[in-house]
Amino acid sequence: MTALGVSLLRGAVTSPFKRAGGPGATLPTGRAVLPAAPAAPAPLAAYRTLCGFTDPETLPLTYPHVLGFPLAMRLMTERSFPLPVLGLVHTWIEITAHRPPRPEDRLELTVYAAELTPHRRGTEVTMVTEARCAGETVWESRSGYLSRHAAAGGTAARSRGTTVRAGTPTVAAETAPPDAPAAGAGLPAVAEWRLPGDLGRRYGAVSGDRNPIHLHPLTARLFGFPRHLAHGMWTVARCLAEAETGSGPGTGTGTRPGTVAGTETGAKDRARIRSVRAEFKAPVLLPATVTYAAAGDAFLLRGGDRVHLTGTVVRER
Repeated sequence: MTALGVSLLRGAVTSPFKRAGGPGATLPTGRAVLPAAPAAPAPLAAYRTLCGFTDPETLPLTYPHVLGFPLAMRLMTERSFPLPVLGLVHTWIEITAHRPPRPEDRLELTVYAAELTPHRRGTEVTMVTEARCAGETVWESRSGYLSRHAAAGGTAARSRGTTVRAGTPTVAAETAPPDAPAAGAGLPAVAEWRLPGDLGRRYGAVSGDRNPIHLHPLTARLFGFPRHLAHGMWTVARCLAEAETGSGPGTGTGTRPGTVAGTETGAKDRARIRSVRAEFKAPVLLPATVTYAAAGDAFLLRGGDRVHLTGTVVRER
Protein backbone atom coordinates (compact mmCIF):
# COMPACT_ATOMS: atom_id res chain seq x y z
CA MET A 1 0.00 0.00 0.00
CA THR A 2 1.28 3.49 -0.85
CA ALA A 3 1.95 6.13 1.82
CA LEU A 4 -1.15 8.02 0.65
CA GLY A 5 -3.21 4.83 0.90
CA VAL A 6 -2.01 4.31 4.47
CA SER A 7 -3.02 7.89 5.31
CA LEU A 8 -6.49 7.40 3.82
CA LEU A 9 -6.95 4.23 5.87
CA ARG A 10 -5.74 5.97 9.04
CA GLY A 11 -8.11 8.86 8.31
CA ALA A 12 -11.05 6.47 7.98
CA VAL A 13 -10.20 4.99 11.39
CA THR A 14 -9.53 8.23 13.29
CA SER A 15 -12.20 10.53 11.76
CA PRO A 16 -15.15 9.20 13.81
CA PHE A 17 -13.30 10.13 17.02
CA LYS A 18 -12.68 13.77 16.05
CA ARG A 19 -15.16 16.58 16.67
CA ALA A 20 -14.66 19.57 14.40
CA GLY A 21 -15.38 22.95 15.92
CA GLY A 22 -14.66 21.91 19.46
CA PRO A 23 -13.45 24.59 21.91
CA GLY A 24 -9.71 25.08 22.29
CA ALA A 25 -8.80 23.32 19.05
CA THR A 26 -5.19 23.78 17.98
CA LEU A 27 -3.13 22.87 14.96
CA PRO A 28 -0.06 20.66 15.28
CA THR A 29 3.22 22.51 14.80
CA GLY A 30 5.08 19.67 13.08
CA ARG A 31 6.20 19.72 9.46
CA ALA A 32 6.46 16.87 6.98
CA VAL A 33 9.48 16.90 4.68
CA LEU A 34 10.23 14.99 1.48
CA PRO A 35 14.01 14.86 0.88
CA ALA A 36 15.43 16.59 -2.17
CA ALA A 37 15.06 14.60 -5.40
CA PRO A 38 14.23 15.24 -9.06
CA ALA A 39 10.81 14.35 -10.41
CA ALA A 40 10.55 10.74 -11.60
CA PRO A 41 10.36 10.89 -15.44
CA ALA A 42 7.65 8.27 -16.05
CA PRO A 43 5.02 9.59 -13.59
CA LEU A 44 5.74 13.14 -14.72
CA ALA A 45 5.22 12.21 -18.37
CA ALA A 46 1.94 10.44 -17.54
CA TYR A 47 0.74 13.47 -15.58
CA ARG A 48 1.61 15.84 -18.43
CA THR A 49 -0.27 13.68 -20.93
CA LEU A 50 -3.41 13.35 -18.83
CA CYS A 51 -3.60 17.05 -17.96
CA GLY A 52 -2.49 18.45 -21.33
CA PHE A 53 0.82 20.11 -20.38
CA THR A 54 3.31 20.26 -23.26
CA ASP A 55 6.39 22.22 -22.06
CA PRO A 56 9.16 19.65 -21.44
CA GLU A 57 11.54 22.18 -19.91
CA THR A 58 9.56 23.04 -16.76
CA LEU A 59 7.39 21.21 -14.27
CA PRO A 60 3.65 21.85 -14.61
CA LEU A 61 2.68 24.57 -12.14
CA THR A 62 0.47 22.12 -10.21
CA TYR A 63 2.93 19.20 -10.08
CA PRO A 64 4.82 20.01 -6.84
CA HIS A 65 1.43 20.08 -5.11
CA VAL A 66 0.81 16.54 -6.37
CA LEU A 67 4.21 15.45 -5.04
CA GLY A 68 3.51 17.03 -1.65
CA PHE A 69 -0.08 15.83 -1.25
CA PRO A 70 0.87 12.56 0.51
CA LEU A 71 2.71 14.64 3.11
CA ALA A 72 -0.37 16.82 3.63
CA MET A 73 -2.54 13.74 4.05
CA ARG A 74 -0.09 12.31 6.56
CA LEU A 75 -0.37 15.45 8.68
CA MET A 76 -4.16 15.72 8.36
CA THR A 77 -4.69 12.13 9.49
CA GLU A 78 -2.50 12.33 12.59
CA ARG A 79 -4.27 12.04 15.93
CA SER A 80 -3.20 15.58 16.88
CA PHE A 81 -4.91 17.12 13.81
CA PRO A 82 -8.21 18.62 15.04
CA LEU A 83 -10.44 17.98 12.00
CA PRO A 84 -11.72 14.63 10.67
CA VAL A 85 -10.21 14.06 7.25
CA LEU A 86 -13.31 12.22 6.02
CA GLY A 87 -15.62 14.87 4.61
CA LEU A 88 -12.96 17.57 4.22
CA VAL A 89 -13.76 19.69 1.15
CA HIS A 90 -10.96 21.28 -0.89
CA THR A 91 -12.33 24.81 -1.36
CA TRP A 92 -9.48 26.84 -2.88
CA ILE A 93 -5.82 26.80 -3.85
CA GLU A 94 -3.14 29.42 -4.52
CA ILE A 95 0.10 28.46 -6.27
CA THR A 96 3.13 30.68 -6.95
CA ALA A 97 6.29 29.73 -8.84
CA HIS A 98 9.03 32.16 -7.81
CA ARG A 99 10.98 30.66 -10.65
CA PRO A 100 9.84 27.86 -12.97
CA PRO A 101 10.91 24.53 -11.39
CA ARG A 102 12.61 22.19 -13.87
CA PRO A 103 12.30 18.40 -14.02
CA GLU A 104 15.94 17.95 -13.08
CA ASP A 105 15.71 20.20 -10.00
CA ARG A 106 16.25 18.35 -6.74
CA LEU A 107 13.22 19.72 -4.92
CA GLU A 108 12.87 19.40 -1.16
CA LEU A 109 9.18 19.59 -0.21
CA THR A 110 7.90 20.83 3.15
CA VAL A 111 4.23 20.69 4.16
CA TYR A 112 2.60 22.13 7.28
CA ALA A 113 -0.74 23.29 8.64
CA ALA A 114 -0.67 27.09 8.84
CA GLU A 115 -4.09 28.38 9.88
CA LEU A 116 -7.35 27.20 11.41
CA THR A 117 -10.21 29.59 10.68
CA PRO A 118 -13.86 29.52 11.80
CA HIS A 119 -16.05 29.58 8.69
CA ARG A 120 -19.78 30.21 8.33
CA ARG A 121 -20.16 26.56 7.23
CA GLY A 122 -17.73 25.02 9.68
CA THR A 123 -13.97 25.24 10.15
CA GLU A 124 -11.35 25.76 7.44
CA VAL A 125 -7.70 24.74 7.63
CA THR A 126 -4.96 26.17 5.41
CA MET A 127 -2.23 23.74 4.37
CA VAL A 128 1.04 25.07 2.94
CA THR A 129 3.46 23.27 0.63
CA GLU A 130 6.90 24.75 -0.10
CA ALA A 131 9.47 23.52 -2.64
CA ARG A 132 13.13 24.43 -2.20
CA CYS A 133 16.04 23.87 -4.55
CA ALA A 134 19.52 24.24 -3.03
CA GLY A 135 17.98 26.13 -0.12
CA GLU A 136 16.01 28.59 -2.30
CA THR A 137 12.21 28.61 -2.16
CA VAL A 138 11.23 28.27 -5.82
CA TRP A 139 7.55 27.30 -5.49
CA GLU A 140 4.78 27.34 -2.88
CA SER A 141 1.08 26.63 -2.55
CA ARG A 142 -1.65 27.31 -0.01
CA SER A 143 -4.83 25.24 0.06
CA GLY A 144 -8.05 25.61 2.02
CA TYR A 145 -9.93 22.55 3.29
CA LEU A 146 -13.36 22.97 4.87
CA SER A 147 -14.78 20.71 7.57
CA ARG A 148 -18.53 21.27 7.61
CA HIS A 149 -20.26 21.16 10.97
CA ALA A 150 -22.92 22.89 13.04
CA ALA A 151 -22.16 25.79 15.31
CA ALA A 152 -22.11 25.34 19.06
CA GLY A 153 -25.79 26.24 19.31
CA GLY A 154 -26.78 23.46 16.94
CA THR A 155 -27.41 25.64 13.89
CA ALA A 156 -25.30 25.86 10.78
CA ALA A 157 -22.11 27.78 11.38
CA ARG A 158 -22.44 31.31 10.01
CA SER A 159 -19.15 32.87 10.93
CA ARG A 160 -15.67 33.68 9.81
CA GLY A 161 -13.37 34.22 12.72
CA THR A 162 -9.96 35.46 13.60
CA THR A 163 -7.27 33.28 12.07
CA VAL A 164 -5.91 30.60 14.37
CA ARG A 165 -2.29 29.70 13.65
CA ALA A 166 -0.53 26.48 14.52
CA GLY A 167 -0.52 25.91 18.28
CA THR A 168 -3.07 28.68 19.05
CA PRO A 169 -6.54 28.00 20.55
CA THR A 170 -9.63 28.98 18.58
CA VAL A 171 -11.41 32.24 19.43
CA ALA A 172 -14.84 33.78 18.88
CA ALA A 173 -15.90 34.38 15.30
CA GLU A 174 -17.39 37.29 13.42
CA THR A 175 -20.47 37.28 11.20
CA ALA A 176 -19.74 36.43 7.55
CA PRO A 177 -21.42 37.98 4.51
CA PRO A 178 -23.78 35.84 2.37
CA ASP A 179 -22.52 33.89 -0.61
CA ALA A 180 -21.30 36.04 -3.52
CA PRO A 181 -22.18 35.08 -7.11
CA ALA A 182 -19.56 33.05 -8.97
CA ALA A 183 -16.93 35.39 -10.39
CA GLY A 184 -16.51 35.39 -14.15
CA ALA A 185 -19.78 33.56 -14.87
CA GLY A 186 -20.10 35.50 -18.15
CA LEU A 187 -16.69 34.58 -19.59
CA PRO A 188 -16.72 33.46 -23.26
CA ALA A 189 -16.36 29.76 -24.08
CA VAL A 190 -12.93 28.71 -25.34
CA ALA A 191 -13.10 24.89 -25.38
CA GLU A 192 -15.49 22.05 -24.64
CA TRP A 193 -14.19 18.83 -23.09
CA ARG A 194 -15.90 15.46 -22.82
CA LEU A 195 -14.60 13.76 -19.69
CA PRO A 196 -14.74 9.94 -19.65
CA GLY A 197 -16.03 7.89 -16.76
CA ASP A 198 -12.58 6.50 -15.98
CA LEU A 199 -10.93 9.92 -15.61
CA GLY A 200 -10.85 9.66 -11.82
CA ARG A 201 -9.14 6.28 -11.93
CA ARG A 202 -6.63 7.51 -14.51
CA TYR A 203 -5.80 10.63 -12.52
CA GLY A 204 -5.59 8.57 -9.35
CA ALA A 205 -3.00 6.36 -11.05
CA VAL A 206 -0.75 9.28 -12.05
CA SER A 207 -1.23 11.38 -8.89
CA GLY A 208 -1.55 8.69 -6.22
CA ASP A 209 -4.83 10.23 -5.01
CA ARG A 210 -7.14 7.20 -5.01
CA ASN A 211 -9.84 8.66 -2.81
CA PRO A 212 -12.86 6.36 -3.36
CA ILE A 213 -15.15 9.27 -4.27
CA HIS A 214 -13.17 9.60 -7.51
CA LEU A 215 -12.94 5.95 -8.56
CA HIS A 216 -16.34 4.30 -9.08
CA PRO A 217 -20.04 5.18 -8.78
CA LEU A 218 -20.52 2.56 -6.06
CA THR A 219 -17.71 3.85 -3.84
CA ALA A 220 -18.84 7.45 -4.38
CA ARG A 221 -22.39 6.58 -3.27
CA LEU A 222 -20.99 5.42 0.07
CA PHE A 223 -20.12 9.09 0.69
CA GLY A 224 -23.41 10.52 -0.54
CA PHE A 225 -22.59 11.29 -4.19
CA PRO A 226 -24.77 10.01 -7.04
CA ARG A 227 -21.70 9.29 -9.20
CA HIS A 228 -17.94 9.49 -8.85
CA LEU A 229 -16.23 12.86 -9.18
CA ALA A 230 -13.39 14.30 -11.20
CA HIS A 231 -10.45 15.38 -9.02
CA GLY A 232 -10.52 19.10 -8.37
CA MET A 233 -6.77 19.31 -8.95
CA TRP A 234 -7.21 17.72 -12.39
CA THR A 235 -9.68 20.47 -13.32
CA VAL A 236 -7.23 23.16 -12.19
CA ALA A 237 -4.35 21.52 -14.04
CA ARG A 238 -6.37 21.04 -17.22
CA CYS A 239 -7.46 24.70 -17.21
CA LEU A 240 -3.87 25.86 -16.68
CA ALA A 241 -2.63 23.64 -19.51
CA GLU A 242 -5.24 25.20 -21.79
CA ALA A 243 -4.32 28.69 -20.61
CA GLU A 244 -0.65 27.99 -21.32
CA THR A 245 -0.89 26.26 -24.68
CA GLY A 246 -4.41 26.12 -26.03
CA SER A 247 -3.73 22.49 -26.95
CA GLY A 248 -5.91 19.46 -26.40
CA PRO A 249 -5.24 16.97 -23.60
CA GLY A 250 -4.49 13.31 -23.80
CA THR A 251 -7.89 12.37 -22.35
CA GLY A 252 -11.34 12.48 -23.82
CA THR A 253 -12.15 14.67 -26.79
CA GLY A 254 -12.66 18.39 -27.12
CA THR A 255 -13.53 21.21 -29.45
CA ARG A 256 -12.43 24.82 -29.47
CA PRO A 257 -15.35 27.04 -30.48
CA GLY A 258 -14.45 30.17 -32.36
CA THR A 259 -11.09 28.94 -33.62
CA VAL A 260 -9.82 27.59 -36.92
CA ALA A 261 -7.54 24.56 -37.08
CA GLY A 262 -3.92 25.68 -37.07
CA THR A 263 -4.65 29.19 -35.75
CA GLU A 264 -4.56 28.58 -31.99
CA THR A 265 -1.96 30.49 -30.05
CA GLY A 266 0.92 28.22 -29.03
CA ALA A 267 2.83 28.06 -25.76
CA LYS A 268 5.78 30.04 -27.14
CA ASP A 269 3.45 32.96 -27.95
CA ARG A 270 2.06 33.23 -24.43
CA ALA A 271 3.75 34.57 -21.30
CA ARG A 272 4.43 31.87 -18.75
CA ILE A 273 1.94 31.61 -15.87
CA ARG A 274 3.63 32.60 -12.62
CA SER A 275 0.75 32.09 -10.17
CA VAL A 276 -2.87 30.97 -9.97
CA ARG A 277 -5.73 31.32 -7.53
CA ALA A 278 -8.61 28.87 -8.04
CA GLU A 279 -11.81 28.26 -6.11
CA PHE A 280 -13.76 25.00 -6.29
CA LYS A 281 -17.49 25.75 -6.60
CA ALA A 282 -19.19 22.42 -7.39
CA PRO A 283 -18.01 18.87 -8.10
CA VAL A 284 -17.85 17.46 -11.64
CA LEU A 285 -19.79 14.18 -11.78
CA LEU A 286 -18.32 11.70 -14.27
CA PRO A 287 -18.77 11.21 -17.14
CA ALA A 288 -19.36 14.85 -18.07
CA THR A 289 -19.16 17.49 -20.75
CA VAL A 290 -17.69 20.75 -19.47
CA THR A 291 -16.81 24.10 -21.00
CA TYR A 292 -13.59 26.00 -20.36
CA ALA A 293 -14.19 29.75 -20.55
CA ALA A 294 -11.59 32.50 -20.25
CA ALA A 295 -10.84 36.15 -20.92
CA GLY A 296 -7.80 38.13 -19.84
CA ASP A 297 -6.47 36.66 -16.59
CA ALA A 298 -9.75 35.02 -15.53
CA PHE A 299 -11.00 31.51 -16.31
CA LEU A 300 -13.68 29.10 -15.23
CA LEU A 301 -15.00 25.61 -15.86
CA ARG A 302 -18.74 25.08 -16.18
CA GLY A 303 -21.19 22.36 -17.09
CA GLY A 304 -24.34 23.89 -18.53
CA ASP A 305 -25.30 26.70 -16.16
CA ARG A 306 -23.37 25.22 -13.22
CA VAL A 307 -19.94 26.70 -12.45
CA HIS A 308 -17.49 24.11 -11.16
CA LEU A 309 -14.29 26.16 -10.87
CA THR A 310 -13.24 29.81 -11.10
CA GLY A 311 -9.74 31.22 -11.15
CA THR A 312 -7.29 33.93 -12.09
CA VAL A 313 -3.69 33.73 -13.28
CA VAL A 314 -0.71 36.07 -13.15
CA ARG A 315 1.74 35.81 -16.03
CA GLU A 316 5.39 36.74 -16.17
CA ARG A 317 6.06 40.14 -17.61
